[in-house]
Amino acid sequence: MHPALDSLIGHSPAMARVKKLILQVAPTDATVLILGESGTGKEVIAQAIHRASSRCEKPFVPINCGAIPGELLESELFGHEKGAFTGAITARKGRFEMAEKGTLFLDEIGDMPLPMQVKLLRVLQERTFERIGSNKSITCDVRVIAATHRNLESRIEEGEFREDLFYRLNVFPIEVPPLRERKEDIPLLLEHMFAHIQERGFETPTLDEEALRALQYYPWPGNVRELSNLAERLSILYPGETVGYDLLPLKYQIELDDDMVLLQPVEAAETETEAPVETPKASEAAEEATEPAATQEGGPRLFADPENFDLQEGLDLKSYLVEMEKKLIKQALGATQGNVSQAAKLLKMNRTTLVEKIKKYGL
Repeated sequence: MHPALDSLIGHSPAMARVKKLILQVAPTDATVLILGESGTGKEVIAQAIHRASSRCEKPFVPINCGAIPGELLESELFGHEKGAFTGAITARKGRFEMAEKGTLFLDEIGDMPLPMQVKLLRVLQERTFERIGSNKSITCDVRVIAATHRNLESRIEEGEFREDLFYRLNVFPIEVPPLRERKEDIPLLLEHMFAHIQERGFETPTLDEEALRALQYYPWPGNVRELSNLAERLSILYPGETVGYDLLPLKYQIELDDDMVLLQPVEAAETETEAPVETPKASEAAEEATEPAATQEGGPRLFADPENFDLQEGLDLKSYLVEMEKKLIKQALGATQGNVSQAAKLLKMNRTTLVEKIKKYGL
């Protein structure tokens, strides 16, 4: 694995795809747009692109476009001359100048005010800008990476984001998966987080299997940032202890079903090269997919009209639904010649979820 990717913890199929995209785009100077929910680690992705690029020895300069008032953002980006406005007692470089020959990371670009979007678009097109209070054009050689948690296409429809700027930024989009779509990475992430806490001289707990299962099936609205906060909290509450399900904060004590198994971390070698998921041979899957449901050996009769069931004899609904799901997955794999990504699209489910079910059912 490229050393620039060391900070990206996890080998799930979802993260493997992100790592592959990073290594593909890093050697170029293409503008990258990183999309993902808050707390997914978009800046970590941007830093990895920078470290894997030919600009890695030059500055990586971040700026949060949503945290700076619009009237100050222009000065922050482009700099100003002495006396350009009240309080400008000295000349000051902006982030574009600071990032010369390196990478400028525009975080939360979706929150940038419209007037600034116009000025940014001009810089991206012409690669020149002027400091506030100066007529002298400055040429810049900067690689731009932008990120947002917002749906920019919706913002365009609402009149809050310029369509021309969107297409200028969206040269190479990378979608960062939310934690709920890479839950097999949670044990590795916790291990990494606890190691950092130990480096600061503090003891950390150990989580038992039931606690890990609960965390893997929790939806994680705050993503990796929320997991990091939990790791800190548990280290304060239970240093050196074993944390079971009952010791987790109540919001993480989700109801666990028997089929909610602990997902083991994927080995790096299995995903870093985008190794295909083991699936039934296309011919076998197709053959099974076309076999009449009523003649399947074992399990309940599939796809019968529910009105024809004799419920007086009883029905194991859970087993019925499991068998139906297995059958549909086999049909989708057969129809796509074993292509998991295409099968996931047919089933309208996330590819990571389908991979988990294939492993779970031994398909």
